[in-house]
Amino acid sequence: MRRLIKETSPQEEHTILALVRHGKTEWNEEGRIQGRQNSPLSPSGRKQVHEWGMFLRNYTIDQIISSDLGRVRETVQILQKYCNNTPVIWNSALREQSWGKWEGKTFRELNIEQPEELAAQIRAGWDFCPPAGESRKEVLKRSLPVIIEILQQFPGKQVLIVSHEGVVNSLIYHLAGRAFLPEEKKLLQKRQLHLLIGKNEELSLGPLNILPIHENL
Repeated sequence: MRRLIKETSPQEEHTILALVRHGKTEWNEEGRIQGRQNSPLSPSGRKQVHEWGMFLRNYTIDQIISSDLGRVRETVQILQKYCNNTPVIWNSALREQSWGKWEGKTFRELNIEQPEELAAQIRAGWDFCPPAGESRKEVLKRSLPVIIEILQQFPGKQVLIVSHEGVVNSLIYHLAGRAFLPEEKKLLQKRQLHLLIGKNEELSLGPLNILPIHENL
């Protein structure tokens, strides 16, 4: 089995979790907030996912665990072709953060319609919560137990987790001790692959932004 991270002792192999967001969608191209709503992958998004697959086929993926929303299902269908049809577990706890009344809107529209509310939410950090939506704390509360369960269910394996920006960011920012404030130095590149390393209930950050792809991320 080719490992995404080389470990010094085979007897101490940890579970490697590879986190990636779904491919770019039509609404992403338009700058629209999706949240729990859905939009199909765009042509450039499908091309992007094929590029990810060409990278991942060089490694053994033992299991795929994914959000059950349509844009993730479409992403996984492509990736499976490169991962020897690795089995998939669909998990609704890995769905995107609910953006409530802001779903379907663009940030340009929000800046015109609700500039004060938008500015306040951006400054709220972990308490960011769109009207009638879900906070980042709530996203972490539902997604982190899924990750711990994966460590226990797949010890020493390599697991690909395909989810959404809100989930991926919440998990990694939690482990990195970030506050989700705009003045923080940028940690993650868009549409990249990030690694977590875990054993039992212990979880830590691995290498981030590891895909050798730089265009249109």
